[in-house]
Amino acid sequence: MQDNNIFKYLSSKLPDAEAKISGEANISGNVGFWQLPSGVIVVADIENLPNTTNNIFAFHIHEGQTCENNFAETGGHYNPRSLPHPQHSGDMPPLFSNNGSAWQAFFTDRFSVQEVLGRTVIIHNGVDDFVSQPSGNSGEKIACGKIMKK
Repeated sequence: MQDNNIFKYLSSKLPDAEAKISGEANISGNVGFWQLPSGVIVVADIENLPNTTNNIFAFHIHEGQTCENNFAETGGHYNPRSLPHPQHSGDMPPLFSNNGSAWQAFFTDRFSVQEVLGRTVIIHNGVDDFVSQPSGNSGEKIACGKIMKK
């Protein structure tokens, strides 16, 4: 696919999977996953993020399959290849909040849509330091969504 056709592609096709995000203080949004032959396009649209010192929030796919019990059962980062952080398959770029809203899109070849179906997307209240093991010292889990086939 030509780079200049990516917007046309995304606007013409529903995501292959989606996580509906909900959490503390009415955090809400969606994370869409589009499978391409060479990887996955991920698009996040999040609202009502809390106001923090730097307004940057760690953003990961976790191994767990439920957001219940205050996200206690989401497990650790999705890491099927047993790599150190930040090389986990579930490590994603952080969310940058603008007055409580964050939107981002990125491409990754770390997982396929099929591999992450049923897993959870987590937003943490801290910044991922990309060094600390096993999860970047990202803080508490403040929002979650289960990745479901669209």
